[in-house]
Amino acid sequence: MAGPRVVQGAMKTKLLLSASLFLAACAASAPVPDTGPGAVDVATLETPDFIAPVSSEADYDSPVAPYVLARGAGPSRLSPDAKTIATRLSLTGTRQLYVMDATAADPKSTLWQVTSGSGVSFFDFSPTGALIYGADLDGDERENYWMVEPDGTAEGGWGEPRLLLPATDQGFRSFGGFTADGGTIVYSSTERNGLDYDIYTADVATGETRLVFEGEYGNFVQAVSPSGKTAIISESVGEDSDKLFLLDLETGERRVISDPDPRANHTDAGVEYLSDQAIMLTTNRFSEFTLMTRIVLDDMSYKASVVDRQDADIDGFDFCQPGLIFTYNKDGFSETLASGVDGGNRRVTGLPQGVHSVSCSGDTALIRVSGPGVPGDLYLADLGSLQEYGPTTVQARRVFASDYGDLDPASLVTPESVRIPARDGVELQGLLYTPRNTVGKPPVVFQVHGGPTAQSRPGYNATIQYLLSRGIAVFSPNVRGSTGFGRTYVTLDDQRKRLDSVRDLVDMLDWLEADGRVDTSRAAVMGGSYGGYMVNAVLADYPEAFDAGVALFGVGDWVTALEVASPALKASDRIEYGDITDPEWRAFYEEISPVAKVDNIRVPVLYSHGAMDPRIDVAETEIMVRALRENGIRADYVRIPDEGHGWAKLSNRLFYERVQADFLEDVLGE
Repeated sequence: MAGPRVVQGAMKTKLLLSASLFLAACAASAPVPDTGPGAVDVATLETPDFIAPVSSEADYDSPVAPYVLARGAGPSRLSPDAKTIATRLSLTGTRQLYVMDATAADPKSTLWQVTSGSGVSFFDFSPTGALIYGADLDGDERENYWMVEPDGTAEGGWGEPRLLLPATDQGFRSFGGFTADGGTIVYSSTERNGLDYDIYTADVATGETRLVFEGEYGNFVQAVSPSGKTAIISESVGEDSDKLFLLDLETGERRVISDPDPRANHTDAGVEYLSDQAIMLTTNRFSEFTLMTRIVLDDMSYKASVVDRQDADIDGFDFCQPGLIFTYNKDGFSETLASGVDGGNRRVTGLPQGVHSVSCSGDTALIRVSGPGVPGDLYLADLGSLQEYGPTTVQARRVFASDYGDLDPASLVTPESVRIPARDGVELQGLLYTPRNTVGKPPVVFQVHGGPTAQSRPGYNATIQYLLSRGIAVFSPNVRGSTGFGRTYVTLDDQRKRLDSVRDLVDMLDWLEADGRVDTSRAAVMGGSYGGYMVNAVLADYPEAFDAGVALFGVGDWVTALEVASPALKASDRIEYGDITDPEWRAFYEEISPVAKVDNIRVPVLYSHGAMDPRIDVAETEIMVRALRENGIRADYVRIPDEGHGWAKLSNRLFYERVQADFLEDVLGE
């Protein structure tokens, strides 16, 4: 394994993001990689390790490129004084950190790049206004932690990044938060033994670390108290649930806050301290969907919910000076509301359809929107009216608009949410995208989400929108086991019920055939990570259903996949999948693994995998490629040497998206 890569100093180039400058920046910054994919007929790759030849430049001329290059703001945060917006953008070909003046008439015109080098994996503001961020090596997920400070004397107002914690070979980390003075961070890491997440503190000035609590499997910091004396930590229980504890950061003593039976989720929307004595969170411990709940820490008592709705999860919230801003998830679409001093909820208006995320400082809220026609817009909302009685809405103002380049945003398609009965009576859900102005019924591609505890949601998706432009419909299924549809639904694919969710794909295809809007005689199934497993599984278990498959970094053999999974996955695998060290479970997964049924697959499949993937080993893909080729089945394969679990680099995305688009158009042609 290669050692950690040092991120270079901050760029001092002011970027004005007009469409022309945006595209020019992408072209000018495209590196000449010494490893990476190339424009190659992947169907003919016969080298033993399947490494794709090297490319000398990014593929900006492909028809899918405008959809990839139409990008906007990534994850974004508002500084504690509400004067600075930090966001992650991919303008240079890798994910970098940018800041802008939130008080300016046009914040986007003040955009400034503060990092360079390895792509930024996460970031957050400290209470003092500094930024912490993580960066790994080509997707290996072993992060360096860096700090960068505001500096009024430096050009652009920010200093040079400073290495806080260097990466370690066994150190998979998860950032938790800062103490109130900004002098200490609290985080979890596997660096002790490469498997179990322990809780650490680190001095921001010196980088000196201290082990506070030795855990087993997945222990993650959710919030740090105002005094810095305690933290809320969670312990993973499967993919969808957790236990909650109060941790004394001085003594390492841990007290149970919630350890319910049956299991429940407490942390997906976040956890916030109200004071050292009370916290606020959302939980489905007492209901099918998550409710906002206050817990008094002295006696661990649950108080009445302040936001109560019975048909949708609260999937994000933040406290503002006069109240609360939060988002509901209804069939994947977000609804953003603000709650004031009178307890009434105000709808936040002016936001496009899609997936919303919120950040708040004082009485100012930052809202990021990713929607079918919105790669990433940012909005600010003044919540001062929450201190008053009477107003029924809060107006949001856009301060950062997506860049579309040569793409017409009016051509982008919004999906329809559809409900579908499975053969056993379980109600399934999915998002159906149909192309505009087609003659006859279009072919259809199923795009299956990963997880398995995740959800297909209507954010911007370059692959989907390109396929629609080529007259191909896309269906994004939420099979049983997906999140967003209640506490019971997410457990319906656990352990021995695993193949029930695979069968759901066939039931959904049958429903679409009866519905009549798409041509199910020309249907492909596509997915990444766990979605890649679903592709392998449905092609093997139901060989007559789909006409082709696209499997990105998915599982071929469950036994080896569970044995070598990264610590983050092993933290939840026991509940979700069963204990692979138990002979009974081992026999079960030997039986249901796609590679055991590979002789059933009779349709062409495109495979791809990043060589640096720490979650699913590249061998999981290559075992399927070899087996299919030995059977005389077309198995195209792209192996990308400088990527991990997904494609983070622009040049790799541009290359892969073209290969994938060409494959799908070929196999779904008339």
